[in-house]
Amino acid sequence: MQLSEAKAVITGGASGLGLATARHIVDAGGRAVLLDLDTARGEAAVAALGDRALFVHADVTREESVDAAFRQAVDALGGLTFCVCCAGVAPVGRVLARDGLMPTAEFARTIQVNLVGTFSAARAAAGHMQHNTPSDGGERGVIVTTASAAAFEGQVGQAPYAASKGGVASLTLPLARELAWLGVRVVAIAPGLFRTPLFDGLPREAMQALAENIPFPKRLGEPSEFAELACHVYVNAMLNGAVLRLDGALRMPPK
Repeated sequence: MQLSEAKAVITGGASGLGLATARHIVDAGGRAVLLDLDTARGEAAVAALGDRALFVHADVTREESVDAAFRQAVDALGGLTFCVCCAGVAPVGRVLARDGLMPTAEFARTIQVNLVGTFSAARAAAGHMQHNTPSDGGERGVIVTTASAAAFEGQVGQAPYAASKGGVASLTLPLARELAWLGVRVVAIAPGLFRTPLFDGLPREAMQALAENIPFPKRLGEPSEFAELACHVYVNAMLNGAVLRLDGALRMPPK
């Protein structure tokens, strides 16, 4: 698979890891459709990326919205070879807090966005990729999802988030096995602490304190580093069914 020929759909593509991945694809000569709830950010993003990028509004928690957005994207791209699932939320809260129990709806919302939303996008992508003419190596497409270091070492206050990202990690192998006959590969990336909009409000001192937990390099990851790995997955045919930690050897403490 050549990145210069990629026809990509990226959920959560208007900012952070998704936008960085779209930029990497476009810079390599490929084309990308950014799916996101944030219309203002999405339109600003494609204005900066140029005519190889397109924004489509989509809500990953609604199957009909995802399916319609993928149809629109595939029509615009003339096909689909690459899907990157970056849409997600990262709420923090204790199950047993001082002001009472966490509402089950709060847990369910995180699962719906992070896990069900990832499944919904991967499902839609596979449905379109099955119609591709296989490459010389027999490939029809690549799906990259976003797990998290929290899938393995969830901290206090991360129960919903860790559960959702653990689900993404566990989805990887069975989905890769199921789609193998099509020549569609599935890989998850599990980032550690990355400089995304989630950290925009933190003072510099707080970010430095977080970075001290990372063995090396002692800094937050850059979205471009996630993008580089996602795109390397696309071009490396032996990467399949794996969850790749991208965390500077971080192992998160209990809190």
